[in-house]
Amino acid sequence: MCIRDSAKVTDPLVALSLRLQAAFGLRCEEAIKFRVAFADRGDRLVLKPSWTKGGRYREIPVLHPRQRALLEEIHRAVGDRALIPDGLTYKDQLQRYKYQVMKSGFGRGHGLRHAYAQWRYRCLTGLPCPARGGPAASALSAAGREADRQARFTIAEELGHG
Repeated sequence: MCIRDSAKVTDPLVALSLRLQAAFGLRCEEAIKFRVAFADRGDRLVLKPSWTKGGRYREIPVLHPRQRALLEEIHRAVGDRALIPDGLTYKDQLQRYKYQVMKSGFGRGHGLRHAYAQWRYRCLTGLPCPARGGPAASALSAAGREADRQARFTIAEELGHG
């Protein structure tokens, strides 16, 4: 499901959460708890351990003007708050998120993280990732295999995989 289909999501904070997932590879919980005033450090996002799986601090680079525009849009929409409406808890918003995502055909929304990883792979190597028709590691030169290894390591860190 393409993020352009987020127009099917009627809850504006859920739509912003989905766009954050696609733009930065965030998990659902990270996107809902995200506070742009804390996270945005100009050239990177800093995620609080309390937002992340396993409580792991991590940073994600801000590389594209569309990412910057999204962060500014979120700041205009919610200011210093998380993407949780006033009067609701994280658990309340998570239920709203799940309902909106399923109703809209996004499955569970995890594919947005895959799309981010594939985009980053192309940024880092100049090639499409193997899952999108790029060359297998066995078809790469020694330098290409090293670039592939480094890209995978970088992407794993950005996604919060230990």
